[in-house]
Amino acid sequence: MRALECLVTIVEQGSLTKAAAVLHLSQPALSHQIAAIERELGTPAIERLPRGIRPTAAGLAAAAEARIALAAADRAVIAGKRVAAGAGGRVRIACAETMTAWVLVPVLRTWQRRFPDVELDLKEYTSADKMLEVLLAGGTDITVGPPPTRTDEHVDVLGSEEIVVVASPEHRFSEIDTVPLAELADEALVHYNPGNGNAVWLDQFAAERGVVLPQPALRTGSPRTAAQLAAAGMGVAVVPFSALTPRPGGTIRSLDPPELREVIVIVAAPHDDLLRRFVCDLRRRGLPDSRVSHLYRPGPASDPARPAMMPGDTYPVAAYAG
Repeated sequence: MRALECLVTIVEQGSLTKAAAVLHLSQPALSHQIAAIERELGTPAIERLPRGIRPTAAGLAAAAEARIALAAADRAVIAGKRVAAGAGGRVRIACAETMTAWVLVPVLRTWQRRFPDVELDLKEYTSADKMLEVLLAGGTDITVGPPPTRTDEHVDVLGSEEIVVVASPEHRFSEIDTVPLAELADEALVHYNPGNGNAVWLDQFAAERGVVLPQPALRTGSPRTAAQLAAAGMGVAVVPFSALTPRPGGTIRSLDPPELREVIVIVAAPHDDLLRRFVCDLRRRGLPDSRVSHLYRPGPASDPARPAMMPGDTYPVAAYAG
């Protein structure tokens, strides 16, 4: 690039002396750069005359293309600086589908306002292992969700969410404070499709505790749908807390003992300034409410057997149950 810059400057100045002054080079150093270009071309780029120089046809053609290359190089540097400053670039995010509204939306909204030239590309998944597979294949820059089966990539922990049991408002679980996992053995279970990461997790979770889960009453691909179905009396469901958006109008209880699951960020290039800034904002905001205890409003007006309604939950599923 330096040699091309020398060629363009010589053609524009029409003099080796003037070009050397503009480039802050000695004339021997400038001649060395031109000699390198001429070796590449296989022909002279300039013709030395008794008074000054004259570009050859090959030199003029090379200089015309060199201007384009130098301008592109300048744009490349500017683009890199803009991205590092958050004034451009692209962040590709893979997120567990229950966590988009729960975790990501506030940060995405802030970034859209602060960095309008940064493109935010979001895709949702139902499997942490699938998200990791996409990341390793170069299809995304960041994953947000529960931990995959295993990974050696850079991981940031945002916090943990509770795994909860959801049932209808009239279910017997409404009469107890917590639900031992063994209590699910005699219940109609709303389970997950095999492709959903929660299906594998729940089966392993029960097996490790010696609990045999019943045959599913039905299966779904979404923990959010599982929570709504359970609240409507279709069975009981075990869901992550992030699946309670919108809040189902049923019985929501902790397991006994309580079970927490980490929420993590995996970054493909942890030293990328733009990605690091995005992850930093995720960490700074942290997780919203993620425990059953957060569902209940304090005070005598609160019904301890029912979760508090949240803004936007105008039509809970329980309103249609029966």
